[in-house]
Amino acid sequence: MASKDRPRIKDEDTYEALRDKGYDKEKAARIANAQANDSQSPSKKGGKASPYEDWTLDELYERAQELEIEGRSSMSKSELIEALRS
Repeated sequence: MASKDRPRIKDEDTYEALRDKGYDKEKAARIANAQANDSQSPSKKGGKASPYEDWTLDELYERAQELEIEGRSSMSKSELIEALRS
């Protein structure tokens, strides 16, 4: 029976292992469900974007704007990088 405060999980073992590692409920559920789905390959390496440290302040700001990160206009480059990674 699914809990009201928890999304439907397709791979309980993976979900619990990720939660034990400190992942939040939503992220652990997304990863566990993706790994349980044969049409997805979450373990494959993603895109080829350069590290945030190589981005300009304007590029970081634009990305933060896309993700609707609050307080971005007053953040330094290192603060933007930290906010984008969290």
